Amino acid sequence: MQKYLSVLLVLVSLSVSAQISKRAVRVDSGNQFSTDQKSLNKSNNNNDDFENSDGTRKDKEAVIKDSVAPIADYKIITLRNDTISVDTALSLKKYYAMNYLRKDEFGLLPFANEGQTYNVLNYGAQKNSVLPAMGFNAKQFNYLQIEDINYFSAPTPYTDLFYRSVIKQGQILDAFVTLNTSKNLNFFVGYKGMRSLGKYINQLASTGNFKLGSSYISDNKRYFLRTHITAQDILNQENGGITDLANFESSEVPYDKRDQLNVYFRDVETMLKGKRLYINHQYQLNSSLENGILLTHEFTYEDKFFNYSQPNAAAGGIVGEPLRFGNFFQSEISNKTRYYQWYNKVGAAYQSSLFGRFEFFTEFLQYDYRYKSIAVISDQVIPSGLHNNITLVGGKYTYHKDKWKGSLLISNSLGNDDTSNIEADLRYHINPEIQIDFGFQKRNKTPDLNYQLYQSDYVNYNWYNQFNNEKITQFTATAATPWLNISAKYEVINDKIYFTNTATALNDEGMPIQLVVKPTQYDGTINYLSIQANKDLRVGKWGLDNTVLYQKVDQSQAVLNVPEIVWRSTLYFTDAFFDKALKFQTGVTLNYFSSYYANDYNPLIGDFYVQDQRKMGDYPVLDFFINLKVRTARIYLKAEHFNSSMTGYNFYSAPNYPYRDFAIRFGLVWNFFT
Repeated sequence: MQKYLSVLLVLVSLSVSAQISKRAVRVDSGNQFSTDQKSLNKSNNNNDDFENSDGTRKDKEAVIKDSVAPIADYKIITLRNDTISVDTALSLKKYYAMNYLRKDEFGLLPFANEGQTYNVLNYGAQKNSVLPAMGFNAKQFNYLQIEDINYFSAPTPYTDLFYRSVIKQGQILDAFVTLNTSKNLNFFVGYKGMRSLGKYINQLASTGNFKLGSSYISDNKRYFLRTHITAQDILNQENGGITDLANFESSEVPYDKRDQLNVYFRDVETMLKGKRLYINHQYQLNSSLENGILLTHEFTYEDKFFNYSQPNAAAGGIVGEPLRFGNFFQSEISNKTRYYQWYNKVGAAYQSSLFGRFEFFTEFLQYDYRYKSIAVISDQVIPSGLHNNITLVGGKYTYHKDKWKGSLLISNSLGNDDTSNIEADLRYHINPEIQIDFGFQKRNKTPDLNYQLYQSDYVNYNWYNQFNNEKITQFTATAATPWLNISAKYEVINDKIYFTNTATALNDEGMPIQLVVKPTQYDGTINYLSIQANKDLRVGKWGLDNTVLYQKVDQSQAVLNVPEIVWRSTLYFTDAFFDKALKFQTGVTLNYFSSYYANDYNPLIGDFYVQDQRKMGDYPVLDFFINLKVRTARIYLKAEHFNSSMTGYNFYSAPNYPYRDFAIRFGLVWNFFT
């Protein structure tokens, strides 16, 4: 990652140097890719002010004094063609995103150290892919997927610098630069690096995410291109959780010092590393932009590996108890899973201003998931890899006129893997402030590859399974209004695949002595319902932002476990000083979720497993914050979990993993328009 960081630092230096000269340059960039002009019109025309309760700006001036071009010209364009302007406002939305992932973590429960995994509280936020992924999902939260990469249009160079302190000995730095060499061609480069030692034994986290990309649209608007490359590594020391929960919950001397608590492993390390090349381009055959035939192509090449290493397996666990993961073939554990994929999507579309857009496509996925050799365990042959080619054919229809926008997608595989997907979406704008969405999806999903095959130097962690596809039918509804934002989701899940611990022996605290985690398939039906509501109430300079999630699961066996209530409330005060040159925001945030049998984390497989021995939750987390804004710099100071010593040490992120203690955090986001 050092070579990527060096390139980025040079570009950032050039951009910051140009900021000093403050060149009065303006380029009419236009909207490069979005075909939805209403989406563009709704983009945030941000200025140097606070947000109103509905997310709009108080001042509708087009030019921010700290930029050299209209702020609306600095555009962020997502993979789905949603377009917004760069936002430098001081808002709760930005405060919620002031974290390691740089997005709102509502529904995610972080572990004690920065850069570790997250326990999922909001099951309805899961992604809905029908194609098999590598797996090891607990390691993927900070891994930039294709949909996480945005594209840009900037009339002058734009720089985003992000800094945040961590738990102990380290920092997070995210630096990003984008520029247009012409109104048609944009380049961007970014690197996010993080290191944090953590407070517990063997908990170091060190990650790096490099991205480099470009977007182009021809002068006649008939050809456009988006492309990016990424190089990412996520390194974690894994301690397996603490061994004596009573010592943590008492937190008496010396256990108030977290490095005095005994843990299961002192030498385990995991690494997820990957590289990706992505290309998405389109060409329109005729000159009419509103009516005509288009050719589309999307290509992805990605190679990844997940490695679990443990120099001395015999030294793990608790004296007098069986080894945590059972017997092993050799004491020096090194499990490396390699994954390669080639993906092509080729299509043709006809679009008409009168009838909408008709698209027909073929998807080709070729993957290679492998280990070094074949293994034979108890007369079962564990192959060295999985290799497959999946071909899907499908079509999509999109219609957008006046206040209506809808789409219907159908795809089905040509092979015997029975992969299929049906999606339907409908959106209606009653007026500019009220929008209603309805969605439906029925997918027949191929299992992720680590459920199907895994090899390890631990005897019990070797399997080769041929599961049925998961079948999921999903209904969604969303309403965005000035009075309340509310969404609902209902899912019917069949043949769900999950990890469970097959070892049954428990210790005196009712926790498993050993972990022999294996994938299994539930042959019943799961019904899942979630309703989420949000409202930001404002009276003068005071505000109260509330988000509540309700979840309910109907199942005959405890396979899908979620908290019934997830709740976040923020009471805050906003003001401005020195002729509005300094913006000020302060308040208290309460996070809470009800008690439930949360999934536990297993570092050997890089994933969570279902457990029914110990409930967790039903504890409040209070954060006090002060946010400041000077020109385009936003400064964040946070007293995180300041009530940790007042409400009892029974807070956990997973049954053996304590949540974070009280900590003072500092952060900074600085934007440059040069």
